[in-house]
Amino acid sequence: MQTPAVLVAAPASGQGKSTITAALARLHARAGMRVRAFKCGPDFLDPMWLELATGQPVHNIDLWMTGEDDVRTRLHEAARDADLIIVEGVMGLFDGEPSAADLAGRFGLPVLAVIDASAMAGTFGALAFGLQHYRPGLPWAGVLANRVASERHAQMLQAALPVGDAHAPSTWLGAVMRDPAFKLPERHLGLTMASELPDALARLDAAADALLGTPLGQMDRAALGRWAVEFEPPREGPPVAPLLAGKTVAVARDAAFCFIYAANLDTLRALGALVVFFSPLGNEPVPFCDAVWLPGGYPELHANTLSTAHTSRDSLVAHVGAGRPVWAECGGMMVLFDAIVDQQGQSHAVWGLLPGVVRMQPRLAALGPQKLSLGSGELRGHTFHYSRCETVLEPVLHTASASGGAVGLGEAVYQRGALRASYFHAWMASSPAAAAALFLLEDLS
Repeated sequence: MQTPAVLVAAPASGQGKSTITAALARLHARAGMRVRAFKCGPDFLDPMWLELATGQPVHNIDLWMTGEDDVRTRLHEAARDADLIIVEGVMGLFDGEPSAADLAGRFGLPVLAVIDASAMAGTFGALAFGLQHYRPGLPWAGVLANRVASERHAQMLQAALPVGDAHAPSTWLGAVMRDPAFKLPERHLGLTMASELPDALARLDAAADALLGTPLGQMDRAALGRWAVEFEPPREGPPVAPLLAGKTVAVARDAAFCFIYAANLDTLRALGALVVFFSPLGNEPVPFCDAVWLPGGYPELHANTLSTAHTSRDSLVAHVGAGRPVWAECGGMMVLFDAIVDQQGQSHAVWGLLPGVVRMQPRLAALGPQKLSLGSGELRGHTFHYSRCETVLEPVLHTASASGGAVGLGEAVYQRGALRASYFHAWMASSPAAAAALFLLEDLS
């Protein structure tokens, strides 16, 4: 099965790769093409923009966290219906183990390199050449200059690309000028959520319009055919045991609790659970259910509202008091402590189901892939947070670094009765049996 596909990468974070990826997806989707987008590596925010751009669900793919079989399955399923597959890379092209380059090489995805050229001229050619040839045999689509100052600047950048040597020259795919009209705003955890900006789609349309004047933006269906990739059918995996059959899992979902992988909801349903939702920001009570999932998000941005969400808090207290399980991760855990202290030093009383205080930090407190080993299997996932918790609770478990090379323990897992909480974000599809254990009254170890 052959479908045009491209992996959008960069030499580092902050080059504008997310904007270009979403713009490229939007450009072809609004022209009537069926575009499927994916995000390489762990990320909650970029997929929201890609979903807005394509009108299609966006999944994460990662050779370690989601696994090669999962990646193969998702790409093959997308290729059956899509006219174009776009994968957004993570960090720099060769950063991480495994990297976006590893993913491109494994599945034959041509790499489109986006380079912020705002402060360079001739060095642009060296960067493009290095990205293309650092790893022999890497599939290559071309290079796009981003945040360019003028047409003259663009000409200088194009002229810097090597030609006429023993290596295949980098393919010039154009220049995108600097323009605040399509800048995607950011904050401490990454891009601002698309749902928070009334002009989000207008920003994507402006970015897509900017691509129209480039060779990249002028590629039609026939031209995209040179990026055709053959996607092999996946191997059939074992069926998911219905360990949560007959159970109802209530999931907090709103602007404060928004870091939810679609694959996690799919996994809960594959386990047999009925998934229902409630909004703590709306002060909605926890629906009658067998278990609760409090996912991550931005409780620190909504601490005042959450501090007065007494209906949500009291119904959760009653749920825990009845011995029903709760799994709270990252932001979902933060709201369970006595208080959240913001970066200005102001303390906000929150729900008090766990003793202690969460303090926001000006710098990242933890970042990276993690794994949690349970008696029923190993959950893969990641950690990414700007806060630290101070508590008298002793952890019952710790996660471990994916590479095994990190110094010290990973993220703590706390337990009080049937309530379990951690900064760890789980990719539940990595072990459905272990995911089910989070929502059942059983010993995690």
